[in-house]
Amino acid sequence: MPEPGAGLDARLAEYRSRVEAALEALLPSARLHPARLHEAMRYAVLGGGKRLRPALVYAAGELAGAAPEALDAPACAVELIHAYSLVHDDLPAMDDDDLRRGRPTCHRAFGEAMAILAGDALQALAFQALAAAPAPAPPVRLRMVALLARAAGSRGMAGGQALDLLAAGRRLDAAQVEDIHIHKTGALIRASVMLGALAAGAAPQALLDRLDHFAKVVGLAFQIRDDLLDVEGRPEETGKASGQDAAREKATYPAAVGLDAARERLEELVSEALATLAPLGPAAEALRGLALRMAYRRA
Repeated sequence: MPEPGAGLDARLAEYRSRVEAALEALLPSARLHPARLHEAMRYAVLGGGKRLRPALVYAAGELAGAAPEALDAPACAVELIHAYSLVHDDLPAMDDDDLRRGRPTCHRAFGEAMAILAGDALQALAFQALAAAPAPAPPVRLRMVALLARAAGSRGMAGGQALDLLAAGRRLDAAQVEDIHIHKTGALIRASVMLGALAAGAAPQALLDRLDHFAKVVGLAFQIRDDLLDVEGRPEETGKASGQDAAREKATYPAAVGLDAARERLEELVSEALATLAPLGPAAEALRGLALRMAYRRA
């Protein structure tokens, strides 16, 4: 299935520029006390990245009719949660990675203790940003805060990471691997889409349900692609060493079913995601392009 072209690239560049300006303004200056902690926070967030989760917030929000200024806070919030999760995932007690986005991981650059604190502070800042946003109305923002907390917590991303750790060295079937992926990676992707849609303030429930299903499918596709990249990806493109999942005996889709079946499952999920968006017509073009980009990315 072909990737979307230049039109999506321009749209993603707009989203990236907007969220990076918002993140730059939101993150504490490295000149403020405690400077070293703030430096580590900024290193973790502003050192590159595709900004796919904020892009999902903006694309879903635009589809639902949200004003751009109502989307900046949730876009920042999901990226801060994502950045904190990467800092902690890279730690020696977790994945013990040396590279992230082509440069030293946060704990390699700042030490383990400061990296842990940077992750803690980024998570807190995410909820601060969402709670203090000027729009939408407070009852909607309260719902958004609860949604993001669930996605990041024991029933979402943190829980998925726990399942992933417990599964190391065990042979899992496809359903068990999907359960890990839906929580560990999929929960925050799902939250990104839903936060954007909720920011519109009055999106119909039928639209919310459709977008939620789309996001669940795309989240799983994204992680299966990540599993494939660990086997087939080139470090100069992915920004991290390849073959790490197998070395750590992690539960991945290729390990459970083989490379060919993993690719087939990815194609099934992409088709399901596009079919879910089909009734929404041209208004869903950005989400459609993002689904393809996330499923067929090289990094």
